[in-house]
Order: sequence, then C-alpha cells, then structure tokens
Amino acid sequence: MKLKRFGSLILAVSIFAAGLSGSYPAKADAAVPIKIMLDNYPLSIPGEIVMIKGTTMVPFRPISQALGIEVTWNQAEKTITAVKGEGEQKIDVKLTLNQSEAIVNGSAVKLDVAPISQKGSTLIPLSFFSQQFGAKVGWDQATRTVSLTSPPKKMYTLGFYAISSFSDVEAVPDFSAISYGWSRIDESGKFTTNGKVFQLPPAAGDITPEVLVRNAAEANTTPYLMVYSSDAKGELTKIIEDQSYREQAIADMVKAATDYPFQGIMLDFEGLGLTTDKELTRASFNAFVKELAAATKAADLKLSLALHPLNSSYKGYDYKALGQLADELVIMAYNYEGGSSKRPEPVDKVNEAITLALKETDPSKLILGLNMDNEDENSISTLIGLAKRYNLKGIAIWRLGIISKNEWNTFYDTVEFKS
Repeated sequence: MKLKRFGSLILAVSIFAAGLSGSYPAKADAAVPIKIMLDNYPLSIPGEIVMIKGTTMVPFRPISQALGIEVTWNQAEKTITAVKGEGEQKIDVKLTLNQSEAIVNGSAVKLDVAPISQKGSTLIPLSFFSQQFGAKVGWDQATRTVSLTSPPKKMYTLGFYAISSFSDVEAVPDFSAISYGWSRIDESGKFTTNGKVFQLPPAAGDITPEVLVRNAAEANTTPYLMVYSSDAKGELTKIIEDQSYREQAIADMVKAATDYPFQGIMLDFEGLGLTTDKELTRASFNAFVKELAAATKAADLKLSLALHPLNSSYKGYDYKALGQLADELVIMAYNYEGGSSKRPEPVDKVNEAITLALKETDPSKLILGLNMDNEDENSISTLIGLAKRYNLKGIAIWRLGIISKNEWNTFYDTVEFKS
C-alpha cells in the first residue's frame, strides 16, 4: 500500500488578512455562544469568542495546544511565538499584541485584525489556524458552530496482525511497528504458539512466519510477538500469582521472541480485576511485568502492553506503575457496548479513557487503540483527532485484514505514517 505524500505546507500570506469575513456573522449573538468542534468533538476553551470587523477572534493557546503547535509568550515584548514542524516543514510565526503585522518564517504579513488581550487570553483570527497551519475551518450558521479539522500529523503507528491479516501485508512497511498475534497463554497457564486462534501460521510456499517477521524488520517496522490471554478460567490469575508459572511463561515468551527473531513482546492480558481482589491483582500483575521487563531488557527486546481502559469493568491494571516498566501502553478503549455491537465507540468514553490514563502516565508512553470491528471511515478521524489533541505517542489498529479501502484512505488522510 502506498502512503499518500504530503507536500510542504505553502503559507497563504496573500489571504492571511482576510479573516473569515463573508463566512461568519458580522456580530456575535450573546444569547447563543459560538462552539468549537475539533475533529468532530467539542473543544473546551477558556474565555470568549468575539467578532471584530467580521472576523472570528479565538483564544490562541488552547487551540494551538490541541493542534500540537508549540507556543511561547514573551511578557516584556508582548509577543507570541508559534512553532510547528521541523526542517523544510517548519512554520514559525510571531504575533504582537495590538499590532496588525505578523512575522511568518521571517516575512512580514499584514493583518486586518491585530491580536488582542481579553480576560487573560490572547485572541487571534481563527483563520490563522487554517492559513498558517493547515487546519480546515468551517462554519455552521444554524448552530453557531466552528468546525476545525486538524492537519495530518506524523505519529507512531502500531498495527495488529492476526492469522487472517495477510491481505494487508503490503501495508506493513508503512507502520512503525507490527504486533503478530501468534501466541497465547492457554487455559492451563502455559505459553504456547499452537493455541486456539492465536497460533503461528503455517507456511504458504516461501511465505513463513520467519519471513514475515524478517521482512518487517528490514522495512524498519518493529515486529512484536503478541502474547494473548484472558482470565476466563482464572489462567491469568494463576500465572501472575504463582511464581513457578510466572517464571516459566516469561522464559518461554522471551525464547520464542528471540528465536524468530522478533524485536519486542506485546503483552495482551485481558480480563484482570473483574472478580478478584483488585489490589492483589494489580500488585501481582505489576510484579509479573517487572520480571518480564527485566527479561526483555536483557534480551534487547522492547516491551509493549495492551491494557483495558481505566473506565472499564476491569480494574487489574495500574497504569502508573506499568507505564514506568514498559516502553508503551496501548489503551484498548473499545467494546464499551459489548464486543458484538459493531457500532463506533462512544467518543465521550474514549475521551474519558485518555484523560484518566494521562493522570497516571506520560502521553509519550500512550497509544490509542482503535478496534476496526466497530469503527468506520467517519469515526476513525474523530478518534485519531483525540490522539492528536492529547499529544499521545500514536495509534494502534486492531487489525489488519478487516480494514476497508475507505478506512485506509481515512488513515492516510489523517496520519503521516512512517514511510
């Protein structure tokens, strides 16, 4: 699959001063406040949105942060510097309060409406975000709603690859990492690559599991061995609480990962903390991961954990401790309405899952999981928008092999993949 290429962003200097007049009402209706939707989800911003000379003026910092724009304020000079990107893609803008001239990548640009200070916030023309940083801007007069669509962003992308994912094998080189779901902990508490559903695939001519793993590594896509298990019959509780089972499973996982060779282990242990003592389960799982982290480090393997969200029914996951032990955490923010609902996840729940995780773990460790059994080309962009808004490390896609052409197009339109 070929990655869509995005050219250098061209600064629309000639239209910078135009604001959004003609598209927006000439004056604000105080009875109906203006709302802002970013990637089709509400963006809460402090301060008021005002109209000056037909131009919508919005608080600069909160919108900039949500779009991943670095903002600094110079109190002495009353200037704001906004920077995004690096190298040829870098955009550097300096705005000065009450001055109708901006400096964009070293060039002066005349503004129709100068930035102003109001109630502690700096307000600038909303059009700034589309004209200088590539965010699309729309207006719905009936609901008095401004819609912002964030530009594509370079993000870490993790793909899950199952037995039936070969139809999307050409997409593997575009990803930062691929997690191959070819092993599990069975009902007796033992690691196996010959389990039900999660198993090493048989060779198909010259295509073997080793070849798939090696091809990914040669494309600079980190191959992970995913180890799945549920606690349906208490097998996970057994393995994390029993030292002998724990040691054997860790040894077997690391050996399998290094034999093929994978470059990391993805631990997908689901169902912990539903009926067991929550504190004991969390402590036991932390101890298991601590031992696994030491073993993977010694074998020069990365460690990733797929975890139920903190607003799920499963309370066996200590994000704070696990975030310190693992290289990354995948927030499995899905199946809120049951695994068979086939409806996009409730965005409020996904947003809550992210904000709860951020209270425990740095965003650079967090990856938002998307379950393509439930999502579609419309809902994908909203969820990816949340990952951008909170500056998460990236997104994880469950799974290759079930993604439609339209859904692939949405991914490549909203995220700058690796290649």
